[in-house]
Amino acid sequence: QVQLVESGGGLVQAGGSLRLSCAVSGTIFSINVMGWYRQAPGKQRELVAAITSGGTTNYADSVKGRFSISRDNAKNTVWLQMNSLKAEDTAVYYCFATRYGRDYWGQGTQVTVSS
Repeated sequence: QVQLVESGGGLVQAGGSLRLSCAVSGTIFSINVMGWYRQAPGKQRELVAAITSGGTTNYADSVKGRFSISRDNAKNTVWLQMNSLKAEDTAVYYCFATRYGRDYWGQGTQVTVSS
């Protein structure tokens, strides 16, 4: 089993920054991709950013240049640095990890950006 615990969400003014963390525990070997999805009220869950074990990153167009994903394989942790936040970034952010083709999810952390 793989467990993911997120932290770092909260309320911030537009233009501000937040840093999300996701710690992975359990059967953690062979985890390939880690990253973050988000879901805003009334909208589908969307990929925000992902990073492979080799460090290759992928970002949603809407966050490119503002968000940065990083990962420490030794600490089994992934971070999402969010800068220049906008009201439309308001959502529940979910950490995920992929192992042998199976996705594991965190419980989600709320990010609210006030305009």
